[in-house]
Amino acid sequence: MLALFLVSLPLCNPWVHGDGVGYYSYARSLLIERSLNFEKDWAHGNESFEMSRVDANGTVLANQYSKTGRIINIWAIGPAILWLPFLAATHIGVLLCDKLGAHVAADGFSSPYLVTMALATALYGFLGLWISFRLAKKYFQDRWAFLATLGIWWGSSLPVYMYFNPSWSHAHSVFVVALFLWYWHRTRRARRLAQWIVLGLISGLMVDVYYPNVVLLFVPMFEALDGYWTEWKRPLAGSSRGRKLFAHVAYFLAFLAALSPTLISRAIIFGSPFETGYPSVDRWNWGHPALWNVLWSSDHGIFSWTPILLLAIIGILYFHRVDAQFSNYLTVSTLAFYLLIALHLNWDGLSSFGNRFFVSLTPIFILGLTALFDFMARQWKERRAAALATISTAVLVIWNLGLIYQWGTHLIPARGPISFREAVYNQFAVVPEQAGRSLKSYFTRRRRMMNRIEQEDVKQLKEKEAEGDR
Repeated sequence: MLALFLVSLPLCNPWVHGDGVGYYSYARSLLIERSLNFEKDWAHGNESFEMSRVDANGTVLANQYSKTGRIINIWAIGPAILWLPFLAATHIGVLLCDKLGAHVAADGFSSPYLVTMALATALYGFLGLWISFRLAKKYFQDRWAFLATLGIWWGSSLPVYMYFNPSWSHAHSVFVVALFLWYWHRTRRARRLAQWIVLGLISGLMVDVYYPNVVLLFVPMFEALDGYWTEWKRPLAGSSRGRKLFAHVAYFLAFLAALSPTLISRAIIFGSPFETGYPSVDRWNWGHPALWNVLWSSDHGIFSWTPILLLAIIGILYFHRVDAQFSNYLTVSTLAFYLLIALHLNWDGLSSFGNRFFVSLTPIFILGLTALFDFMARQWKERRAAALATISTAVLVIWNLGLIYQWGTHLIPARGPISFREAVYNQFAVVPEQAGRSLKSYFTRRRRMMNRIEQEDVKQLKEKEAEGDR
């Protein structure tokens, strides 16, 4: 896994783009300006990001400011927390080089900062995969855990946000969710007070990184309820119940402490620690949640775009035979996450490869796919199961990488529904012909290639705006 990760590092794309402008701005402004002042970040944003936020003179529009006079930054601060140690070291290095005459801009926008950001994102994504692999192999053979990890690594939406759009939060989310599930599992049998506090800190960081991750807290919540229910049926000494309650209170306080960067930044930007800037829940799709579309729509359905995740979900059902309690917790959390996205106004992720929201559940998908491969090995001869699992994984990975190429180069729309007939045609007729040249350009003339992709994105946005006006 480490060898594959090192070989993949040249794929890292050091740019701040789209939502990434909001995520990265926390790290840059805190490191360079020591404040939450995002004017420079908005002014340095890519063209499609600036279209509705900055005027022709480079001035941030008045509607971009909250009642506190701060720019409305709705994105989470968690990725910046994870970037800052790496960016701080880079900043010191840039300042030293500047004193030696290198004249590199120490503004957070120059290449050393962006390269550091991109590499750090890839590292967090890899650590999330590695931790997920470690969790899966606690239950199943290494070979199935390894194959499942490779399948989800390259057969899901993760590569886009681990390499191509590293300034977004999704690879970081894989890391913190994997760390949370691994640590919860490691300490589940006899968790001491200090371990409850550590779990609370990890839980808070998990929500700092990506707000929908809050549904993963069903895991410790149902664990606690199971414990109380068991004690109610078979009463223990009062002191035991008291220690358990005290541990849960300590967990909650540690969770709030770790969540404080989010609460403080919301208070500074919006005037309230509980304001996010996103549409309020009363505007969500309560009457008609997009339950089917989230799964199967050509507008970024998770199974229609990344079919390997369907196999992973089937595997979670089999995992129930191996660890019923853990499987129940994961099933409830996954269903809650699914319902949360289906209710949201922007359930399709807008500009998204597949349904990017579900990248957070990568550790669960790896565990599920591992369980499915194990089930296959138990039903058939192991050699036949290994051949079938390997071939199906390879086919789905190749399909996914071809679709990523189409999405990244705008052979298919980055936003809205796509034509799968056109996508299938492109997979066989266009991608094999063009992918080699594009990959060469990606490594040798990347800036020019990114500018061309950005201009195509701007063109599509303007066409959609024109259609809306008509």
